[in-house]
Amino acid sequence: MTPIELQRKGFKALVDALGIVDAIRFIHQYDSGSGNYTEERHQLLDTLTIDEILTSPAGSPALSRRGASYEKAGLGCAVFL
Repeated sequence: MTPIELQRKGFKALVDALGIVDAIRFIHQYDSGSGNYTEERHQLLDTLTIDEILTSPAGSPALSRRGASYEKAGLGCAVFL
């Protein structure tokens, strides 16, 4: 199956399951974003040790500074889970 065929069949499956309006709403939820996630992640997290990551709750000062940076970048805080 070519990429175009896959895209057409996938969208048809969404339309069949959700209807055209909700299928379009579903597709609009996905955005490729911008920037370089890997580079930004290293800038924000490279100073943490593995022990800090494993023992600090998401709201701790060590992680909340980085979480705020992630929120500004549109990445959310799920990265700390």
